[in-house]
Amino acid sequence: MQTASETELAEAGSPPQTLDTRLAPGARAHLVGIGGVSMSTLGEVLRASGVRVTGSDEKQSETTQRLSELGIPVTIGHIAQSVHGAELIIRTAAVKDDNEEIIEARRLGIPVFERADAWGHIMKAYNHAVCVSGTHGKTTTTSMLTQILMAAEMDPTVMIGGTLASLGSGYRVGGGDVIVLESCEYADSFLRFHPTLAVVLNIDSDHLDYFGTLDNVKSSFAGFAALVPSGGAIVCNADDANTMEALAPLAASSAVSGREMLTFGFSPGSDVRGEAERPLGRGTAFDIVYDERVYCHVRLGVPGRHNVMNALAASAAAIFLGLPGEVIEAGLESFTGVGRRFEFKGVINGADIYDDYSHHPTELRALFDTALALPYKRVVAAFQPHTYSRTSRHLKAFAEQLRRADTTYLAPIYAARETNTYGVSSENLASEIPGAAVCRTLEEMTDCLEREARPGDLIITVGAGELDRVGAELAKRGAAR
Repeated sequence: MQTASETELAEAGSPPQTLDTRLAPGARAHLVGIGGVSMSTLGEVLRASGVRVTGSDEKQSETTQRLSELGIPVTIGHIAQSVHGAELIIRTAAVKDDNEEIIEARRLGIPVFERADAWGHIMKAYNHAVCVSGTHGKTTTTSMLTQILMAAEMDPTVMIGGTLASLGSGYRVGGGDVIVLESCEYADSFLRFHPTLAVVLNIDSDHLDYFGTLDNVKSSFAGFAALVPSGGAIVCNADDANTMEALAPLAASSAVSGREMLTFGFSPGSDVRGEAERPLGRGTAFDIVYDERVYCHVRLGVPGRHNVMNALAASAAAIFLGLPGEVIEAGLESFTGVGRRFEFKGVINGADIYDDYSHHPTELRALFDTALALPYKRVVAAFQPHTYSRTSRHLKAFAEQLRRADTTYLAPIYAARETNTYGVSSENLASEIPGAAVCRTLEEMTDCLEREARPGDLIITVGAGELDRVGAELAKRGAAR
């Protein structure tokens, strides 16, 4: 399959251009939408490899400020002149063909590549390319595996969709022969990757604005797993019915394809199995059984069954890479969490403040399972729905989970890449949740939560948009007292 840029150049009578021929030290790459997690990380990695990087984004943020301080010029707003002098353009999946910079690049004959193309190009230089996919849990699992690989002194290169405390960022440029990337399914982005080890954590109904149906989501994940070559492996969740159904044809043909399939979970038939799960402070201790023997004893410092599953997935990947049990134990014990994944922010009025990235009903269920199991008197939830399409499709399921909190506040829907063609609002969601209140601004939300907070409460700000700013401000106010 040709990329968009290759097709355009072929139609113009020019030979197809690829990143292999374009992305070299000294070349200038302009990144459209550089403020996103994956794009900003990509910009830093390319700059470290000698590429001259510039970028643009719709609005200024801490990320764009950091990039500027690192010597990466960032233009705020999308204007045609920004691409002048660039030898290639890399865009995020949210940037469409009607973007002014993309239009200008095509007018000038500058090749346009997708973000996933660039990551795919980078990973081809490594003997082991571990791509962690799944509707939920990608960031945490990628981070856990990173901790294991660093404990093994494998010096990995890493791209994570969040901030890992031990790195102080979401990326790491190493000198070893392994790269680990969080791999997103949206717009089939991960189909441009070149995994030697594909991890599939779970498959759920999400990004239906692009996929349309769950069957299409399953098909995309199956196509991703099929990219693994002979000698590689697919690590997949034996406890997730959608995953096992989607990958069943690949499992049946594994002997012919020459790639291994390694399952993980608590199901009796799992290749890498969790057993003897027991509480350990705020976390969990459990055993990992592989080849019908206890491979290691894990002490995990973060709470929740979902995190145990993430740890099993990371361990299965590590086992395929040949790492011993003691290294897995050390790596997972050193894992303290990821930014915006049940992240403790501070205290106000005697209430503990946490922040979490959950933005799908399945993620909310895992979050509230975790929060309600902790010894707090009340759980106060502040939720910002993420995208109109997701809110519209999952309104009842969101409400079912948010009703589990003792008190719920809602922010307006975070539009992200969408316009509200669905006619949905946070008021629609609030009408399904007894006692829920909608705050029109983040400032109003912060004030409401401050008035609500009392000793023994767990206050949790939830969503993939901007609500983390509320938790940060509450913590700041609390610390100032």
